[in-house]
Amino acid sequence: MPTVKSLLLFCKYIVKFIITIVMRGNTFGKLFKVHTFGESHGPAIGAVIDGCPAGLEISIDKIQAELARRRPGQSEIVTQRKESDIVEILSGVFEGVSTGTPIALLIRNKDQKSKDYSHIKDSYRPSHADFTYTAKYGVRDYRGGGRSSARETAARVAAGAIAQMYLDSMGIKIYSYVSQVGEITLENHPKDMSKELIDRNIVRCPDQDLANTMIAYIKDIRKEGDTVGGRIHARIENCPAGIGEPVFDKLHADLAKAMMSINAVKGFEYGSGFGSTLMRGSAHNDLFRSEGDKLVTDTNFSGGIQGGISNGMDIYFNVAFKPVATIMRDQQSVDKDGKEVTITGKGRHDPCVVPRAVPIVDAMSALVIMDHVLRQKSMH
Repeated sequence: MPTVKSLLLFCKYIVKFIITIVMRGNTFGKLFKVHTFGESHGPAIGAVIDGCPAGLEISIDKIQAELARRRPGQSEIVTQRKESDIVEILSGVFEGVSTGTPIALLIRNKDQKSKDYSHIKDSYRPSHADFTYTAKYGVRDYRGGGRSSARETAARVAAGAIAQMYLDSMGIKIYSYVSQVGEITLENHPKDMSKELIDRNIVRCPDQDLANTMIAYIKDIRKEGDTVGGRIHARIENCPAGIGEPVFDKLHADLAKAMMSINAVKGFEYGSGFGSTLMRGSAHNDLFRSEGDKLVTDTNFSGGIQGGISNGMDIYFNVAFKPVATIMRDQQSVDKDGKEVTITGKGRHDPCVVPRAVPIVDAMSALVIMDHVLRQKSMH
């Protein structure tokens, strides 16, 4: 008979195994699961999608189009790393249609310059994940930040493009655009939105005059060897009422988690957000009325979500991005032995991350809505 001590030891190892395998935080979603893998300077990055319904028409051109919106080197105001970001579908698709089995997506890295990071292999860069990754794993991949690099988000964009194909069949549209760079802010959000309007300038702001001001400002910041933050506004149109779960899996809670998982994100607010603290209930309440056979609200301070569940109105939110941590200036830090060192910024980096983050916000929005749509369908 096993002793109590041996049983406790066995349970300890089982718990440790579960934590190691299941809880590493590399998988997103419950029914539409996306697992990403790879490092910035490794041979490739990619994603495995589990739970995509069979029979969905998969357009590799649409995946490629979204990756092109995120890829480095696309304009003069982003990192000049040159990556074509060509996606390869390894499984789960046959004759252009999903089979219902896991879809494996691979994006090969082509333009790594790991030597650009050799000078910091033993030092901790300010506001990077160098120290925290070392503290957690005891092993550090200093080449471009390894797994903590925003390079990982290309895999999310590819997976999000597939989720959007399913949502397109339901008429659900997702748009994100730059609404702020530094102190330059878009005050009037356009009612009619399209990706063509958003992508007509390199900063992805739908107001062309304001976009020109933003672009000039980012160029000046880059010349100074510095970086600047910004904000992205996102909108989800035609999401049916009833999507989302009560209590812990509220729709806005999952959107917040999705956005906060993106590199450099420092804030999330949906609907009236922090502005609601200045309002009274009599002004903030969204009054219902009938419009044909549909219930709508006169205002939409709720941001399309009430009680954690969509109410059929447009869902909208803001995502705040900090300035990129790597600056082309000397900074003081310490090395792995605790000795003071001077960190000099090298390599190719974005002076402002928000223009390339727009398709990432789109992708994470699509993954959240897709997962909750499938959860709702499973109830009926």
